[in-house]
Amino acid sequence: MPYSAKRYQTENGEVPYTDWMKKLRRKDQTAALKVDSRIARAMSGNFGDHKFERDGVWELRVDYGPGYRVYYSIEDGEIILLLIGGNKKTQTVDLDKAVSYLQDF
Repeated sequence: MPYSAKRYQTENGEVPYTDWMKKLRRKDQTAALKVDSRIARAMSGNFGDHKFERDGVWELRVDYGPGYRVYYSIEDGEIILLLIGGNKKTQTVDLDKAVSYLQDF
């Protein structure tokens, strides 16, 4: 089942996922391409290495570098709502932010 992707936006117009990807592209273009590839596969229905975390938030794991993570939610069974990204070291803080963003959404 194909999905479409949407990025969460705060009330003041910030888009946390996009901000994270911009930083990642500047730091490591290969990592950013791997994350983009994982999102594209998820949009086609192949979520691969992922798991439910809590409160409606899922974690998509990218097996590269420090263990990149993308936090998302499935909305209306057809939209992947991209909340935020991070890595294994920032996992706890990123998950808390993702839950907060989803509650705000």
